Amino acid sequence: MSAAAPAQAAAAEPPAADARAGGAAADEAAASHAPRRKVFVSGCYDIIHGGHVEFFTQAKALGDHLTVSVASEAVLAHHKAGRRSSMPTAHKVALLSSLRMVDAVVVGEDEERGLDFKSHFLRVRPQLLVATEDDKYGAVKRELCSQVGAEYYVLPKTLGYAPVSTTSILQNIRTPSLCPLRVDFGGGWLDVPKHARPGAFVVNCAVSPLVSLARWPYRIGGGLGGSAAHALLEGRDALEAELAAGVGWQDPAVLRETGLCVWRSGPRPELEFKTGGGFLAGRMALMWTGAPHVTAEKTDVTRDYDQVERAGALARAAALPGQEPSAALEAMAAAVDASYGVQLGEGMEPLPGHGALARKYCGGGWGGYALYLFGSEAARAEFLAAVSETHAVEPFLGHVQ
Repeated sequence: MSAAAPAQAAAAEPPAADARAGGAAADEAAASHAPRRKVFVSGCYDIIHGGHVEFFTQAKALGDHLTVSVASEAVLAHHKAGRRSSMPTAHKVALLSSLRMVDAVVVGEDEERGLDFKSHFLRVRPQLLVATEDDKYGAVKRELCSQVGAEYYVLPKTLGYAPVSTTSILQNIRTPSLCPLRVDFGGGWLDVPKHARPGAFVVNCAVSPLVSLARWPYRIGGGLGGSAAHALLEGRDALEAELAAGVGWQDPAVLRETGLCVWRSGPRPELEFKTGGGFLAGRMALMWTGAPHVTAEKTDVTRDYDQVERAGALARAAALPGQEPSAALEAMAAAVDASYGVQLGEGMEPLPGHGALARKYCGGGWGGYALYLFGSEAARAEFLAAVSETHAVEPFLGHVQ
């Protein structure tokens, strides 16, 4: 090859480069005029989490343009039993718009259940309406798709990590780190739905010291509402957990409410009134009886429910505000003694008196802790000093922390 040949080849390179650039530009121009495959998704997106991000990513991969519709606050209130949004709609729009796979965000305002986004959908006319496999409104969404020739596409919920829901996130936020346990005075068992009696009462009191998952100074199976407290501290629905176990609602109800509470007997908790229970301060103590008990195993034991109801009525009368503390204490001791009489009638072992005004087994009884009610702080102090495995407890009225 002559010396001129490389020079000629080099001279030829720029035109070749120009041709390639022109080809890329032509491809981009052609692509810009090609029809886009539009994808549409909708939801509440009340708290945006990793599952949403993965869903948007998978949905966008099905097309070229992704529109996300977020339900307005008015839609949430109308269709979700008055549910309030966890954050303002403008904040949701800003967050969703910042995601790289999201091309457009709209706010669903339509009133038709499950189709709050309908107006936007008919305007955008996407090729795909994408939903998750647990979509409750699949039927009406398929019908909507048929109006514009779109496909209703279901994505499985696949994540490389443990899934969460908005409900579970909110529950974790609300989960306390500390909560009280409880003692019951009268009407126990009338919180179990199948044993409820109209016009009857259940009376109990949240007590300190508070417990946590890391600090639990009591024995398990003590009749102090421990299973409800544990569920509450783990972020579970303590009320549903207790009802599912076949026991009553009084434990989760009073642990959340706190204070000395009077509840109406029935299938679900209904608070009649509550006080701080100040007359009980310095007067209550617990004694471990030597063996745990499981309340669920005792729900159908034969017992005198007329006497249970009477004990609840006595405890309600003792809890009424405006009484002299000493009179209220004597009245509550009568209620506790009536409850103890029911327990003895079931066949439980008698408890030693230890100089108390009254005593009874906590919760379902047949073991666990026993509640002792004393006439003075000095009498309680003497008991605590003389008897092993005892605890001083106080009425607790405040916020579950």
